[in-house]
Amino acid sequence: MSFNATQSAGAASVIAQMPHALWRANEMAAYRASTLPSGFRALDDELPNAGWPKSTLIELLLQQPGIGELQLLKPVLAALANTQRIALIQPPHLPHGAAFQGWGLRSESLFWIKAKSTADALWTTEQILKNGSCGAVILWQNNIRTDALRRLNLAAQSGDTTFWLMRPISARQDTSPAPLRLALRPAFGGVSIDIVKRRGPTSEEALFITLPDMPTTRHIQEKEHAPMDQRAPAAAAARSVPTLLV
Repeated sequence: MSFNATQSAGAASVIAQMPHALWRANEMAAYRASTLPSGFRALDDELPNAGWPKSTLIELLLQQPGIGELQLLKPVLAALANTQRIALIQPPHLPHGAAFQGWGLRSESLFWIKAKSTADALWTTEQILKNGSCGAVILWQNNIRTDALRRLNLAAQSGDTTFWLMRPISARQDTSPAPLRLALRPAFGGVSIDIVKRRGPTSEEALFITLPDMPTTRHIQEKEHAPMDQRAPAAAAARSVPTLLV
């Protein structure tokens, strides 16, 4: 079947009247929920609606913990902490309270949750997302099933929380319902980001985001990141946690 010019014009007219119902693969899509500016213009330019979306699952796929992932979230966390609570669930190291305070985050707004098992951590996360008790939730999980991801995404959609899931970068090949997935690698003076998945055109080039607190030389980076592969003992003092984790 072929279309003449009149038919094509008619189709274009119909398309123009359905801006929210139709998405072109070469255009950045819009989220129905609101978004929060990331604090980094270059990153916002690559995110649908120019920011971190609320009410959905966001995956940050890490080459290793402590490469600046929380520094990347620092601006939005600082803004949220003024009026809302932030839950840190199963972080690989004890949170560094002094560093958070140095960022201007109120200590009374931060909640560290250490669950006894993966199932408990997932259940706790799901409940927080559903009841809306926190403005932001960050969950760390190395192994998580697709059905659990779907449950978390549905729970996030039921509220107004900004939700990040930290996973190993090896999970980038796994199926996920998350509409936004970013792979993070360490880079001198910042972090390198590959956009694995977004509602919009594919991105072929890595995005570099400058992070002021990140080391700028190889010697410092190796020294600071060496402990990042090791889990802090449960009874360790908070000051023993590498600063770059936060």
